[in-house]
Amino acid sequence: MRGIFVTGTDTDVGKTYVATLLAAQLTTSGIKIIPRKPIESGCSPQHGELIPSDASALKTAANYQGDLSEVCSYRFEPALSPVRAARMAQQKITIEQLSHVCKHNTGDGFVLVEGAGGFYSPLAEDGLNADLAAALQLPVLLVAHDRLGCINQILLTAEAIAHRGLRLAAIVLNAKDQKNNSAMDNAEDLREHIDAPIYTFAYAQNNDDVIEGLGKYLQTL
Repeated sequence: MRGIFVTGTDTDVGKTYVATLLAAQLTTSGIKIIPRKPIESGCSPQHGELIPSDASALKTAANYQGDLSEVCSYRFEPALSPVRAARMAQQKITIEQLSHVCKHNTGDGFVLVEGAGGFYSPLAEDGLNADLAAALQLPVLLVAHDRLGCINQILLTAEAIAHRGLRLAAIVLNAKDQKNNSAMDNAEDLREHIDAPIYTFAYAQNNDDVIEGLGKYLQTL
């Protein structure tokens, strides 16, 4: 299966933001994107249905013609970890189930799978995001908040990815707010320790060139 697994160093680091930009860019380049966010919590009830905002954004960005239920098969309302939200709904979701829906009906497309939370965050009754990534055997795109302290989180996560026998495809440093210290350069510092390409998303700026470069690189994997 050709594609990428998008994970983060933590929750709320911008995984969906990066994934949707990437899906849109690759789609514009003529790549058929198969978006998957197999499980999502914090969904909003609308007209008797739970609507997953992240999965909906991925579907729109990829111009995916399949059903939203294919993008996100398991949805829960509480804004908790997916596994805890599932337990509250008296459901037991397994890594095998999540892997199956990620692989189902993908054809010859580029499968873009977004996890939930960080790489070691609980995802299913029997495993973590790391276990789903390992089951899918996709290269991993790691997203981190570009701030003081992120290098430690990135290096720990990169080590965990390697421990699972997976390839760290690239790192995205996502500046979610204005830097407090203009002298900080996490990308430069990380290059002393990591061989994977590093892409930096600037705060409140147009990052089209960056996402285009990332998209072209991922097509070579």
